[in-house]
Amino acid sequence: MQRGLEVNGHKGQIVGYARVSAADQNEARQVEALSDVDRLFCEKVSGKNVEDRTQLRELLEWVRDGDKVRVKSPDRLARSTRDLLDLIEQFHAKGVALEFVDNPALNTDTPQGAFMLTILGAVAQLERATIRERQAEGIAIAKRNGVYERAPKLSAEQIAHARERVEADVPKAKVARDLGVSRQTLYSALGGKGTYA
Repeated sequence: MQRGLEVNGHKGQIVGYARVSAADQNEARQVEALSDVDRLFCEKVSGKNVEDRTQLRELLEWVRDGDKVRVKSPDRLARSTRDLLDLIEQFHAKGVALEFVDNPALNTDTPQGAFMLTILGAVAQLERATIRERQAEGIAIAKRNGVYERAPKLSAEQIAHARERVEADVPKAKVARDLGVSRQTLYSALGGKGTYA
């Protein structure tokens, strides 16, 4: 068995993770590629939602500072760059390194891996910014054409209740806070302005 270095009195372990998407798929090839590990987590589940992957959640709870998680390839760990970066962040916060058998250039304990992950992070950030920019452009065009309307945050019942509280001398700031809206939204709702007109 391969062992890691001793960190703070804890002998770092090599922890394997294998995942196949469907119950009829076999994870044997992945397990073989991981070679000798101290502990192995396997699951047969789609990688779409991290929340649905019980073995991954258990692995995240189990690993400790000085451990190394070995995975055959990044797509076995995450379905998107954003998910991969989020998981890497969680492992990093625990002092756990990641090793990808098929993609050693992404291993988190090498300078090249750190560089590649920085590039991936920048690409993911650019993607998010581009999506936000497109959404803003779409909203601006829709507003200009008079077809964009946001749904009111408060229902007629909530507005009536808020009006009663305000008339009973409850501060508007408290009423807005209790409703989970800004004071401006409350003022618009009470005054029948904007989407409340």
